[in-house]
Amino acid sequence: MRAAKWCAALSLVGLGVSSGVPADPPKEVMNIWRREDVKFVPSPIVPGAANAVISGDPKVPGQPYVVRNRFSPGTFSPPHFHPETRYIVHHPNQIHWDGAKDEEVIVQIMGIGPSATVRVDEAGKPKQ
Repeated sequence: MRAAKWCAALSLVGLGVSSGVPADPPKEVMNIWRREDVKFVPSPIVPGAANAVISGDPKVPGQPYVVRNRFSPGTFSPPHFHPETRYIVHHPNQIHWDGAKDEEVIVQIMGIGPSATVRVDEAGKPKQ
């Protein structure tokens, strides 16, 4: 019942209706991630890119995960693919790249581990 009250209160707050309930529910009810709570780690491969694990662990088989990749302006990942489906939606085994042109971009990706990124050469063949 306690969780239902919080959900109802949060729904009202989301609609702009004040109910006098504090903005943050207890941690056992819901996790709230604010911009300042997200800890980005610089990419060892792509200068100007960083990532943060929001939930789960992309390395664990069968575990759902949520990650955010941040790209500074003018930053792009090298062409690559992922063997798993990623739900922004990157279809498995399809070569693509991510990045930002004129302003910072944050891409949120959801998937089910294990996650992998396979870089490819100019011919689209996996790099060794």
